[in-house]
Amino acid sequence: MHKSLVIVESPAKARTIKRYLGKNYEVEASMGHIKDLPKTVLGIDLEHAFQPSYKIKPEKKDIVKKLRQHAASSDVVFLASDPDREGEAIAWHIAEEIKKPLTHIRRIIFHEITKKAIEEAINAPKELNRALYDAQMARRAMDRIVGYTMSPLLWRKVKRGLSGGRVQSVALKLICLRQEEIETFVSQEYWTIETLLKTRSGETFSARVSDPKEIPDELRAAQIEEQIRNAQQIRITKAKKQRRLKHPLPPFITSTLQQASSGRLKFSAKKTMTIAQQLYEGVPIGGNEITGLITYMRTDSPTISNEALQGLRDFIPSIYGSQYLPEKPRFYKAKKSAQEAHEAIRPTSLANTPELLKPHLNRDQQALYELIWKRFIASQMKSAEFEQTTIDISADEVGLRANGSVMKFEGFLKVYDLPEEGDTLLPENLQEGNVLSLEKLEKKQHFTQPPPRYTEASLIKELEDKGIGRPSTYAPTISTILDRGYVQMDGRALVPTELGRDVNHLLVKHYPNILDIGFTARMEDSLDRIEEGTDAYDSVMTGFYETYSHEHERAKEQMENLRAERRPSGLTCEKCGRDLLIKLGKNGYFLGCSGYPECMNTREYTRDETGRILLKEQKEPEVTEIPCEKCGAPMVLKHGKFGEFLACSNYPACKNTQATTKAEKTERTCDKCGSPLLIKQGRYGPFLACSNYPKCKNILPYPLGLKCPIRTCDGEIVRQRSKRGKIFYACSKKECGFISWTKPIARQCPKCSADFLVRKDSRALCPNPDCDHEEAL
Repeated sequence: MHKSLVIVESPAKARTIKRYLGKNYEVEASMGHIKDLPKTVLGIDLEHAFQPSYKIKPEKKDIVKKLRQHAASSDVVFLASDPDREGEAIAWHIAEEIKKPLTHIRRIIFHEITKKAIEEAINAPKELNRALYDAQMARRAMDRIVGYTMSPLLWRKVKRGLSGGRVQSVALKLICLRQEEIETFVSQEYWTIETLLKTRSGETFSARVSDPKEIPDELRAAQIEEQIRNAQQIRITKAKKQRRLKHPLPPFITSTLQQASSGRLKFSAKKTMTIAQQLYEGVPIGGNEITGLITYMRTDSPTISNEALQGLRDFIPSIYGSQYLPEKPRFYKAKKSAQEAHEAIRPTSLANTPELLKPHLNRDQQALYELIWKRFIASQMKSAEFEQTTIDISADEVGLRANGSVMKFEGFLKVYDLPEEGDTLLPENLQEGNVLSLEKLEKKQHFTQPPPRYTEASLIKELEDKGIGRPSTYAPTISTILDRGYVQMDGRALVPTELGRDVNHLLVKHYPNILDIGFTARMEDSLDRIEEGTDAYDSVMTGFYETYSHEHERAKEQMENLRAERRPSGLTCEKCGRDLLIKLGKNGYFLGCSGYPECMNTREYTRDETGRILLKEQKEPEVTEIPCEKCGAPMVLKHGKFGEFLACSNYPACKNTQATTKAEKTERTCDKCGSPLLIKQGRYGPFLACSNYPKCKNILPYPLGLKCPIRTCDGEIVRQRSKRGKIFYACSKKECGFISWTKPIARQCPKCSADFLVRKDSRALCPNPDCDHEEAL
C-alpha cells in the first residue's frame, strides 16, 4: 500500500484534483450521497432517540464496492466532500461503508478547487465533524417525519401527488398571505401637483407639493392649484446641501447571489445554483485544463480570507487607480447563524477577468461569473460620493420641495452599477430668499397600490430575513412548490393557485405551530446549535416531535376532506339556474352544477387579481365528418387538459375518444398482422399503432432511431412510460435490459462511437458501460 485515496462528490472534481495531486493519489467520486433513508418506510426510529436507518442506495452499490476496493489498497483515505452539512453527511456515510479504521481516514475541507487550496487541505487534514453530521441528520429526520406523515394525509383529504414540508409549507404560507393582502387591499385616491419654476436668471427646475397626503381628492387638488397660481410670492425658504455616501455591498452569499441573479439576469434560483455549481467545479480553460472559477456557492458568510483580501487591495489600484482604494479594508459582518469558516462567493483568481474567460464560458456562465467578479471587486472599493441638495419653497401657504443629487465621485459604481442610482440636476445658484416664477403646473390623480406579489428573489430575501431555511434550501423549496402546482409563475411573480391556497388553509388551520414562522425559525436555530455542539440531536428532535405529533394526530381526525367538499361559487348554472359549486377533480378545480346528475353542466374558471371567479369562454364542440368507429355517430372536436381530441357526439351513451393528429405512415410492419405501422400521438406522446385498427389493436413504443449502446445487442432505443407515468428510454429487446431515465442526447460518443450520450447533472456521459467518456454540457 503506497497510495492515498481522495474521495470527492463528482467526476468533474475528481479529474481536476487528480491533476493537482499527481501519481501518488487516487481520486474517486461518490456521485453524491451513497446512503439515504429507505423510500418505503419512515426510516426514523421514533421510540429510540430518533435514530435514522440509512441504507446504501441501490444505484450506488457498485460505486460503494469500488470505493471499498480502492480504500483497501490505500494507506490513507481523504474524504473531500463539500464543506457543509450535506457534504459532512456524505463523508460520514463513506467512512462507515469503506471498512477502514478511523485512524486511516481524514476529512479535508476546501472552498475553492485550485491547486493551492487542494494542497493546503491535504497538508492540514481534520477529523470528521460529528456535530455537523448530527445537524444534517436532524434536518433530514425532521423533514422525513413531516413529509412521510403530512403528505399522505393531503393525499387522502385533497388529491394524490401532493406534499407538505417543514420549510416548503411555510414558504407557501408567505405567498398565500401576500395574496390575501392584495385581495383585501383597499385602494386610496391621492393627487400630486408638479410645478416647473423659473429663477430670475432664466433657469428652470421641477418642484412638487411636499406632502401628497394633503391632496386626497380632486377638489383639494384644485384648491391647492388655485393657491399656487394666485400666490403673492414664490420664494426659496431653505436651501440645504449635504454630502451623501453610497457604500458598496458585501460580496455575494447564496441568497444575495440568487436575488441579484434574478433581478439582473432573470435567472431562477435553481438555474443560478446550477450555473454556480459549474463555475465552482470548473470549466476547461487553455486546452483541456479544468479550472475552478469561484469559491463554494452554498454559504451564508460574507467574509473573505486574508489572502484574498490582500490580493484584492493590490488589484484595485493597479487597474482602477489608488483613488478607488479605501485607506482601510472593509470587513462585513456575518449573521449570528452564519458559518464563519466559509467564505463569500468570490473568484478564485482575479487574473481570470470576465473578458479573459469569455471565449471559454457559455452566455449564462459568463453573465453569472461577471456578476460575481464585479460584486467582489466593488466590495473593497471606496464609497460613491453624492452632493444631495434639498430646496424648500413657499407659495404663500403651500409648501413645495425640490430634491437633486449630483455624483461627485463614482467610487465602487465604476465597477458595480446600481440601476436605481440616478442624478437629478438642480441649478447651482439656488439660495435661500431667491424669488421664483411659476412656468407650469400639472396635477395628477393616483391610487395607492397593493403590495407586490413575491418574486423568487423577494421570497428568498423574506425567508432569509425571517430565519427560515438555509442557503442550500432556497432553490429546492421554490422548485417544490412550483412542481406540486401550489404556485404558478405570472411573469416573474409567484401566484398561489387554487390548490395551493386550499392546501395552505388546511395546513395553517391544523398545524398552527409547525407552520408558525417563529417556530420554523427556532428550529433552524436549533440545528445551528447542534452544529456548534451546544445542543444534542436527540433533545432537539424530542422537542420538535412533541409539537408535531400532537398537531398531526389532531389533524388526522379533524382535517376537512376537500375531495367530498362542494363549495358555493356565488354563480348560477346557465342551463338550469341552480348554484354552481367549486369542485376538485383529478385534473384540478372546475365548476359543476349542484343539480348533478340531472344537470351535468361544468365550466372552467380563473380568478382575477382580487380572487373573483371569472368563467372561461366556453366553445361549442365542432362537429366533424369523422364517424365514431364504435357507434357510427359523428365525432366532435373538444379541448381537454392535453389539447384537442375527438369525442363521440353520442356521449354519454358512447364514450369513445381518439386523437386528432393525423397518423404518419412508416416503413415498419406490425409483428402481429403484417399491416403497416403508423406514428400516432397519444396523451403521453408518440407511439406506433397498427393501421389495421380496430381489427388489430397492436401498439409499440416509439423508436428514436438510436442503436442500443450495448455492443453485443442489435436493438434500438424506444421511448416508454412506467406504471407511474414517468417517461424512460430502453432497449427494444427486453432481454437486453438497457434503460435510461434521462432523455438521450443525439451526439455520438467520440471515444466508442455509441449513438448517443445521456445527461448526468451538468455532464454528458456515454451510456456504454465499457466506456468512461464524459464531457461538459
